[in-house]
Amino acid sequence: MSFPFETYTYDVAIIGTGGAGLRAACTAAEAGLSVICLSKVPPTRSHTVAAQGGINAALGNRLPDRWQWHMYDTIRGGDWLSDQDAVGFMCERAPAAILELEHMGMPFTRDEAGQIYQRAYGGQRTEFGKGALAYRACAVADRTGHALLHTLYAKALAAGVAFASECMALDLVFSEDGACRGVLSWVLENGELQLLRAHKTIIATGGFGQAWVATTSSSICTGDGGGMILRAGLPLQDMEFVQFHPTSLYGTGILITEGARGEGAYLLNREGERFMQRYAPSFMELASRDVVARAMAIEIQEGRGCGDKRDHLHLSLDHLDAAYVREKLPAVMDIARTFAGIDATRAPIPVVPAVHYTMGGIASNAQSEVIDRHGDAVPGLLVIGEAACNSVHGANRLGCNSLLDLVVFGQAAGEACARSIRPRMPHAMLGRDALEKPLAHLARLREAKGSASPSALRRKMQGVMQVHAGIFRNAALLEEGVDKLRGIAERFRQDLRMDDRSLLWNHSLLAALELDNLLLQAMAAMESALTRTESRGAHWRQDFPTRNDEAWLVHSLAWFEDERVRCGTRNVRMVSGSDQVFLPEARVY
Repeated sequence: MSFPFETYTYDVAIIGTGGAGLRAACTAAEAGLSVICLSKVPPTRSHTVAAQGGINAALGNRLPDRWQWHMYDTIRGGDWLSDQDAVGFMCERAPAAILELEHMGMPFTRDEAGQIYQRAYGGQRTEFGKGALAYRACAVADRTGHALLHTLYAKALAAGVAFASECMALDLVFSEDGACRGVLSWVLENGELQLLRAHKTIIATGGFGQAWVATTSSSICTGDGGGMILRAGLPLQDMEFVQFHPTSLYGTGILITEGARGEGAYLLNREGERFMQRYAPSFMELASRDVVARAMAIEIQEGRGCGDKRDHLHLSLDHLDAAYVREKLPAVMDIARTFAGIDATRAPIPVVPAVHYTMGGIASNAQSEVIDRHGDAVPGLLVIGEAACNSVHGANRLGCNSLLDLVVFGQAAGEACARSIRPRMPHAMLGRDALEKPLAHLARLREAKGSASPSALRRKMQGVMQVHAGIFRNAALLEEGVDKLRGIAERFRQDLRMDDRSLLWNHSLLAALELDNLLLQAMAAMESALTRTESRGAHWRQDFPTRNDEAWLVHSLAWFEDERVRCGTRNVRMVSGSDQVFLPEARVY
């Protein structure tokens, strides 16, 4: 079936309008390049708006700090799976990135001296983990992501960036020589298909947290970039590493920022015990997120959970000064009051771990270029933000490193475009068959005549991921999960039902496209988790409870061949742009 489409040309096309996409757009546009950002939602509704606690940088406004200490904490937090050249680049550029945001007008909270306020966050100390708590998270109260997104959006508008909102990116478009030449998108408002030709295409589509039932991720977080990459035959990396945030509001999945613990909140079990003293006696509630989430899961499993069902724990702020809590954590107060009917200054907040961040993603190098299975850069294609695995976060991301990742690598991607593109230079020829596969993919879903709705299949997939790819894993669970996902994928291919065949605001078709992206990545994550026979960071194997550097100090790769996941590995980059390299050691909090 043929589809009419319109062709539009730009120097740079960015898929996604969160913090990463907007930061790249600002830099590229200010260099004189024509830039378009396309997104499923209006820019200020991108998932970056949900980030609360802060953005890391070794400013030293509260205590002396150095970017090398930040680098060490990031690598240790990632359980030595981080690529150290990328980590060093991010941490060294962090202070300048904060000052640039401040100059753009980002309204950072101030301390008594008028400097940018910084709070403590999990897994971070000074002096290479041996000193005092590091106060590194620059904050706008507990609405930092909201402030960041609005600041960057205003900057992008002023720079002349074009926006195409409520558009679904369908697939990347490649020329015969394997170079990415743009993206095919679907405009929901008028049903138009658009071929956006670009010299550089930047994927900034976020993670795939919606593959699980309990998640802090927005409903738009369906990993669309990762799905496009897998359909193109390219690999994803480290997909088994999925972070469970320790504190989501019980029964809702709404994030309660780690900033609450940074300001002094305690985690308590049903006996009123600060149980983290048994799991991380030095860092307590400010151990790394994977350590805290596992401790909470154990407390619940062993019957020390709170409530009638003993299925959650308490986050207590009522020992803190009420005026201080209202000043530093207004969003936490609002969330607890609105969704749980609780005054957090007087009663504890019920919390449980929930999927929060996917460390794995599209394989890329430290220059944000997408790379193939052999490590070679794919011409014309970059990736940034949570969609990317470059890999600064390794096996577990430190809190407040996500917003830093967005702005540092977003800016770097924009700079890379400015270096390699002359404004309005002519586009390469594109063969007639370049759109054959993307249009066939759309037609197959649109014309599906089976019996299974996209929503029903999505619920089944989410249930499988919740049970079989949770905080604790073992071979039996994972093998069963692999089989179940293969069955769901087969039904998706053979028995999908599409009642609406239009292209105008067709939410069923949109759901099917998103499910396709989610399902591919869920399968890659489950197979990768089964293949990695060790415990590292957020990937915890009950049958292999120790880290095995001899066999598994490598990145995992996953790609599709003949509709099956294939797995491989790639060496961790234990090199740095400076003299600083950190060798693996015991990870103790």
